[in-house]
Amino acid sequence: MATTGDQGGTGPTVRRMVLGGQLRRLREAAGITRADAGYQIRSSESKISRLELGRVGFKERDVADLLTMYGVTDPDERDVFLGMVKQSNTPGWWNRYNDLMPSWFQDYVGLEESASRIQSYELQYVPGLLQTEDYAIAVASEGRADKVNDDVRRRVSLRMGRQKILVGPSAPKIWAVLDASVLYRPLGGAEVMKTQIDRLIELTKLPNISLQILPWEFSGCSAEGAFTLLRFAEPELPNIVYIEHLSGALYLEKQDELELYSRVFDQLMVDSMTPTKTREELLRARERF
Repeated sequence: MATTGDQGGTGPTVRRMVLGGQLRRLREAAGITRADAGYQIRSSESKISRLELGRVGFKERDVADLLTMYGVTDPDERDVFLGMVKQSNTPGWWNRYNDLMPSWFQDYVGLEESASRIQSYELQYVPGLLQTEDYAIAVASEGRADKVNDDVRRRVSLRMGRQKILVGPSAPKIWAVLDASVLYRPLGGAEVMKTQIDRLIELTKLPNISLQILPWEFSGCSAEGAFTLLRFAEPELPNIVYIEHLSGALYLEKQDELELYSRVFDQLMVDSMTPTKTREELLRARERF
């Protein structure tokens, strides 16, 4: 029987993943290969694979044909699935920024919005969810005032929109570890950094946000680059490791990969200053500017 789960607050990216996972389980229970399922919808095995991973949008006709092939004939159950198709194809609020975002980042915004826990490690910048508008402008313009244009301001507007998830009844638990160098890199100038540090201090007062600073002596010891762990409350969804690089991003879902990055993040928390010591370090960094 199809279940939509408690999807209050979930976006289309997660709905696609939930629907894809349920279709995969139906196919496997019916003993049908991806190749045969692809033939049923006039497509290919790779298309079925992408559908089951929630990587592409769904068509009602395709889902209806697959349900018939998988032996799902109950009208009420079929209606639930087809209703999920409509929900998964509803554009997210970030759709108006699609011209500025590569497709791999559109997926991330959708996943971030629906995560129940977000754990991030940053070596260079304050995490996007915790940035002030002026700091975000400095990041987006590479610290150069002459590069601030309409596209930069729209990118920053998108980043500010993402921060709406920080408050409210469905706000995720945020745990961020920052390399100490982030606090002493004068991005945007002294006043921008002071305001950014003040923002971090205020955010640590929220019950769902934890921040730790990794001291200089441990920098680069446990992890060689920034990464984010996204964890979901929905049992249908795999936890994901997100790693961004110059030309794209990696989404890691295999259990051994998740366990590795989870252990690394645990070690980063052990090596980092306690939340109380972190607040003291934030105050010291602010005085430097």
